[in-house]
Amino acid sequence: MAVTVSVVLLLLILAVVFLRNGGLKLSHALVCALLGFFLAGTSLAPTIYNGVSATADAVSSVQP
Repeated sequence: MAVTVSVVLLLLILAVVFLRNGGLKLSHALVCALLGFFLAGTSLAPTIYNGVSATADAVSSVQP
């Protein structure tokens, strides 16, 4: 678990740095994808899923 958290934090820092530079290249996109895969294996996954699900429900209930 400690190794996974360290990798997640490292990838999160790299993703923020890449996005702040303004140029998201292929290598940057791969880092972001790896961050997503590692986040899926942490205890934050259910919280992230519930947040995204609630947001999708709220957006789908809005009538134009």
